[in-house]
Amino acid sequence: MTNTSEYTPATPESVWAAFRETDRLMKESREGFDKDFEKSRKEVEEIRNFQKETDRQLKETDRYLKKSIADYNKRMKNFEKTMGGWSNNHGSFAEEYFFNSFEKRKRNFFGEKFDKIEKNVKGFKNNFSDEYDILLINGKTVGIIEVKFKAHKDNIQKILNKVTTFRENFPYYANHRVYLGLATLVFTPELEDDCLNNGIAVIKQLGNKVIIYDEHLKVF
Repeated sequence: MTNTSEYTPATPESVWAAFRETDRLMKESREGFDKDFEKSRKEVEEIRNFQKETDRQLKETDRYLKKSIADYNKRMKNFEKTMGGWSNNHGSFAEEYFFNSFEKRKRNFFGEKFDKIEKNVKGFKNNFSDEYDILLINGKTVGIIEVKFKAHKDNIQKILNKVTTFRENFPYYANHRVYLGLATLVFTPELEDDCLNNGIAVIKQLGNKVIIYDEHLKVF
């Protein structure tokens, strides 16, 4: 048995109908593509604008931070300068106060008569450079007084080291006895105990007088 299929010959109307359908489908596809493309383009543009705004904000933030840091550093330098000035002024006041007290009564300290008193004496010998706030000197004894407006515990070892640096810087006094003292306007009980335990005289203000505690004074 032979199968046969019916064939409908094309007509001008059917061809035009096919063209129109194809054109419609292509137009719909193109419109859909254009819509998708426009949507994608807008999304990309939004992303770019967002990136631009983010970059702008980051640059602005960076500029602000740099300016803030610069302003902070400037204020800190001014603050440190001011504090340094206050500290120096306080230190100078304390030195002048105790120096004048020693100068007026220089024969009555540590049970010794001192012939000479000097202040802010500097030693420059290599590896032993140091500064001695007040020196009391006679033919056999040197008193080295460290002066602070407000002393701290770490000043103790620095004072003890001055025995070695002084003898190295000024060998003429190598055979002199050395007394050490800490003079400060602000003393704590703990610091006083540390001084006395190390044989260092405690020199402090009490009212209008300068008081010296040297019961445990050590000869270095």
